[in-house]
Amino acid sequence: LITNDKFKSAYHRVLSKKEGSRISIESFFMNNSCSRQYGPIKELLSEENPPLYPEITLKDIYNNQSSIEGLSALEKLKLERRGG
Repeated sequence: LITNDKFKSAYHRVLSKKEGSRISIESFFMNNSCSRQYGPIKELLSEENPPLYPEITLKDIYNNQSSIEGLSALEKLKLERRGG
């Protein structure tokens, strides 16, 4: 989000070597009352490189964090996916 896709993270997967189920637990530690907006770094934006993501709060990121349709949570936030 903040690099406007200039740098991308690797997709994380785990292969279990043992038989049976594997359990994953995700935890978020944050203050939902924070209204600070996060978005692409202004110095990385230009006419040739417009923002790909909106400015968004941590609460909005948290509410959109689960992946659907095979998309990452970040892909769901992209402006062209949202029509804007």
